Order: sequence, then structure tokens, then C-alpha cells
Amino acid sequence: MDSDSDKKSGREHSPKPAGTQLRVARLLKAHGLKGALKLELYTDDPDGRFVSGAVFTLQVPESSPWHGKSVTVREFKWMNSHPVVFLEGIEDRTAAEELVKAILWVEADASSTPEEDAWYDHQLVGLDVVRDDQVIGRIARVDHLPAHDLLVVPQGDREVLVPFVKALVPEVDVAARRVVVTPPAGLFEELPADDEAEEPAATAVEATED
Repeated sequence: MDSDSDKKSGREHSPKPAGTQLRVARLLKAHGLKGALKLELYTDDPDGRFVSGAVFTLQVPESSPWHGKSVTVREFKWMNSHPVVFLEGIEDRTAAEELVKAILWVEADASSTPEEDAWYDHQLVGLDVVRDDQVIGRIARVDHLPAHDLLVVPQGDREVLVPFVKALVPEVDVAARRVVVTPPAGLFEELPADDEAEEPAATAVEATED
């Protein structure tokens, strides 16, 4: 479920690398003193992706010395159930901290194993957005945030941001060129104002005994 969208959304990262690539992970924080980095995974097969020698393209700010570069995996391991990676050329904590928040991308090719419920951006852009069997818009782009992706759907002079999660986007049919959404009330339209004046509270009538 994976843009020039990063600048518009106010994120610090530069647009994702050109070409058809898979977003695999984000470098979450430095770990220890020997250059290790904890990962936030976007792949269902981290042990298969992060083999020794695997190369990833970096998505980092243009001001970063790592902009336009790639990194190579030296070692991948699990530490206290957290995925941790060691990268070639990153030998200490100071070097690792330069890469915190970087997103890792890998070139997609015929040997890439398809992952369940995963799509390229170009597969999603242009799909009709359907609610209650009615087309209500079309996906313009996909914004990638740490927590989840957002489907950006123009509505007049504004953009609706739909969290790309199963609860709100239960069906993606690339062949039929559509996604089905079940958005909460008010996401795609303004809720009508409550014009009914509040009724005065009923006056309690106390019964008295003769």
C-alpha cells in the first residue's frame, strides 16, 4: 500500500526515488553504539528483504549528506522482538543518527515476491473511489506517513485524505479500476448544521400530599 506528496504534506523527506520501487522500511532510531538502527517495517518478509548485501535506495531530505545515495545491509537481527539493521559504512551511533527517519526503498522486479494487500502507487493513482456503489472521486496520489498511507482524493477545491487501512478501504480492485471506501460521516462532505433549537428542559412538577 504504498510522491511528490511529501512536500505538500509538510513532511521532511524528499519525494520517493524514481522508478517502480517498493517501500520496505523506515529507519526509526539509532540503537546502541555500533551503528545499529531500529526499523519500522513496511514489508511482510523482513528476513527475506534484509539479507546481507541487500541494497536500498534512501529517501531523505535534500539537505542530508545521504541524499541520492543507497545503503547496503551488513547484518539484520531481532533484538527483544525489535528488527535491527547494521549498514555498511555506518560504524557508530553518530553516523547512524544521520539516517534516522530515512525511508528505505528497493527496486521492484520480476523476482520480487508479491505481498498480500500491497500495491504500488502507480496502481492506485487514478482509481475510482466508490461509496455505496456511487463513484465519489478519484485517487490523485498516495501520501506515505509513518503510521499509515493516505489516499488523496480531490473534492472541488479541497483534498480528502483517506487513511489506507482495511476498516476504511475494505476493497481494492485494480483490474476494475476502483477502490471501495466506508468513510466516517463528514469525511467527504460537511455535516449539516443542527438547526433545531434545544428544547427547554421540562419543568418538574412536584406532587404534594393533602
